[in-house]
Amino acid sequence: MTFGAGFDLGAALVFAVTGALVAARAQLDPIGFIFVACLTAVGGGTVRDLLLGRTPVFWVADPLPVAVAAGAAIAVFFTHYLLASRMAVIIWLDAVALSVAVAAGVAVAAASGHPVWVQVVMGVVTGCFGGLLRDVVVGEVPLVLKQGELYVTAALAGAGAAIVAREAVAPGLVPLAACTGVTFLLRGGSIRYGWRLPSFRARPPRP
Repeated sequence: MTFGAGFDLGAALVFAVTGALVAARAQLDPIGFIFVACLTAVGGGTVRDLLLGRTPVFWVADPLPVAVAAGAAIAVFFTHYLLASRMAVIIWLDAVALSVAVAAGVAVAAASGHPVWVQVVMGVVTGCFGGLLRDVVVGEVPLVLKQGELYVTAALAGAGAAIVAREAVAPGLVPLAACTGVTFLLRGGSIRYGWRLPSFRARPPRP
């Protein structure tokens, strides 16, 4: 298993749990749990592979991520009541999944021989689209669009950190660890300490 495939699988598992917890908030049935969990788990990687022209997409070539996501959905269906605050868990698990998925996107694009800017974009796409699809399907405001929060910014910084670390050190696990660490640091700081980007505020027209 390549680094990219390993990170894809890890991100799929954690994203699937967030999808299942969102399904619990929406009071869906078991099939709804599985659908939302699988959509969240493989959504970002699917968009990435389609944009890169990789066929078949990663979960068609190896259905293990979908099986893992479905298993996670069923497990959450029977145990979600153990979590006192599901939204807090969703937000932090989403931060973990985002960090791992960005690294997976960078690794896959790099292994396919794409230029640096494509690697960065694919890191952001892989990290952000699964959660975006999850929230849109259940009718919630996507975390990626919450005003001022460091989400896409965290993914972008993490992907950039992977490129810098690879040039400074060597290809392999170190750049992906740097990507995961930087992404989680910024996203976690936004959640815990309220780190924000300045938001647009309309000003009244001049007389």
